[in-house]
Amino acid sequence: MARHNINIQDGFLFSNLKEATAMTFELVNSKRLQGRLKRFDRFSVVVDTGGQDILVYKHAIATISETRSGD
Repeated sequence: MARHNINIQDGFLFSNLKEATAMTFELVNSKRLQGRLKRFDRFSVVVDTGGQDILVYKHAIATISETRSGD
């Protein structure tokens, strides 16, 4: 029987990438970055923040959440 590894992080990021959801990335230094996820791999994410692409290493991210209207 084949066993599939379920990666919660990749599932969350992929669904938000596919739907182009606005997201908030809180970094370990307490700064916030808001934008849309463009790409990701094992070690980093690329976030589009108003036309500027920013590469962020995953080890620098404390939390990721979907941006609600009004945030």
